[in-house]
Amino acid sequence: MVPLSVHCDEPSAMGNEADAKRRQYTYSWMFAEGDTMKPYGATTKGPDVTLQRESSVAWRALQDRTLSSFNRDRLAILAMQGAYRVTFDYIETLGFTEYYQPAKPYQSWGTENVYVVADETDYISLQHILVMRFLGPDGTYSDPVVIKHWRQDWRYEDTELSIYAGNGTWQRFSRPRGTVKGAWSRAVFQVDDSPRYEVIGRWRHDPGYSVWTSESAWRPLPRREFSVRDDYQVLETVSQISILPSGWVQDDDALKLVLGRDGQPDADMPYLAREDGISRYERIVNYDFAVGDAYWAETASFWAEVRAAWREICDGSERFTILQEVDGGSLSDRMLSLAEQYRLGTSDPETIHIEVRNTLQRFIN
Repeated sequence: MVPLSVHCDEPSAMGNEADAKRRQYTYSWMFAEGDTMKPYGATTKGPDVTLQRESSVAWRALQDRTLSSFNRDRLAILAMQGAYRVTFDYIETLGFTEYYQPAKPYQSWGTENVYVVADETDYISLQHILVMRFLGPDGTYSDPVVIKHWRQDWRYEDTELSIYAGNGTWQRFSRPRGTVKGAWSRAVFQVDDSPRYEVIGRWRHDPGYSVWTSESAWRPLPRREFSVRDDYQVLETVSQISILPSGWVQDDDALKLVLGRDGQPDADMPYLAREDGISRYERIVNYDFAVGDAYWAETASFWAEVRAAWREICDGSERFTILQEVDGGSLSDRMLSLAEQYRLGTSDPETIHIEVRNTLQRFIN
């Protein structure tokens, strides 16, 4: 998951004053000098929120032991929908190089709604949309800011994956059907609906305990990393998603992988460090997501067109590379601009159909 720069470096900023003033560090490098391990991130703060303390209807439904494993899997995935306060924590826990110095941890937050885009028998798609309000210097809060965030698609016993191969390149990878029996793929997409990573994993259900554990997979660097460093190219990650009574958590165990000029792991020193990441989705009540609801209602057809165009590319290409910039602009900037034109009614569906595909072709090799 890729938090945008609107997040802050103090998750407690949405709590009470005492909490907001407390230094929030992830784990602790107990003997680090001074504040060298103070987390970095943006500096925004948001309003207080009300957490839902009682168990959700979705979690209670998941406890039905008469359900088949497949149906419990589906309920666990669908339990991720809803309104949340989200906090993100990332920290390097160990390094593999001589004279290693840990990088600064990263902390951020958001208020986010997760919408069900598709709910079919063996396929579920969830769209994350941020609705943020920021505390200004005069003590008042801004109007809500809507940001289309990332998307996750789940597919049962998926044999055709688009995996990240490094250097901005994705490739098709076919799995023998026997290796994915009972498993679900999870594909994660950027804010512009371009692919980020896809991986196979399996759900385990015990009383009060539903956890999906992925295989190891490569991911491109998130914004929080590529904006501050360029000494490695891939996060090699195993994820766990845990469904909780009043929310869910994603744990990421990642190795920071260096690629050589041939695109393969560096022969002499492939790994720089290990990073732990934890994203906590805590259910909230009475937070106004109306502008997010309206944005999604007004742009859902546009983003469906974008998803269809990407499916054509992924299904029709064995391998493709996404360019970071074309004519000084990024793919996400261009797609979000087209979405706004569609929302305002300045572009008709036929024009959008053409513009989306023309834009993608400019950014893909």
